[in-house]
Amino acid sequence: MRIAIGSDHAGYLVKDMIVDHLKQHNIEITDLGCNTPDSVDYPDYAKKVCAEILQDRADFGILVCGTGIGMSMAANKIVTIRAALCNDVYAAEMTRKHNDANVLCLGARTVNPSIVRDIVNIFLKTEFEGGRHETRIRKFS
Repeated sequence: MRIAIGSDHAGYLVKDMIVDHLKQHNIEITDLGCNTPDSVDYPDYAKKVCAEILQDRADFGILVCGTGIGMSMAANKIVTIRAALCNDVYAAEMTRKHNDANVLCLGARTVNPSIVRDIVNIFLKTEFEGGRHETRIRKFS
């Protein structure tokens, strides 16, 4: 599994925590930044991560900003990207099962750091159910 990950200045510490966690599980990571608290524009990082998916260099993306809202809005502007803002494990599971989400968005200031790893784990291990959900996803475009 190949994961592209990015964040803005508000999310870089949570991003780094996720990178460390995934590396411990031998998951291939492309860390696209940012790596400091210096202010950056989150849409730039959303585009970088989504480009990795579109160019088949990543299977999934993870984006982190202060609330996750800006990242999800920016990512969902890109055709074929299905980015989901998840604040809990249930949302992460259901967005994979029913929406075939390919980008997980997280809020560094809104999600308890103690459950971030669990959200990431369930997002990455849950399979898309297909069937009636496939029909619905085709209506996105």
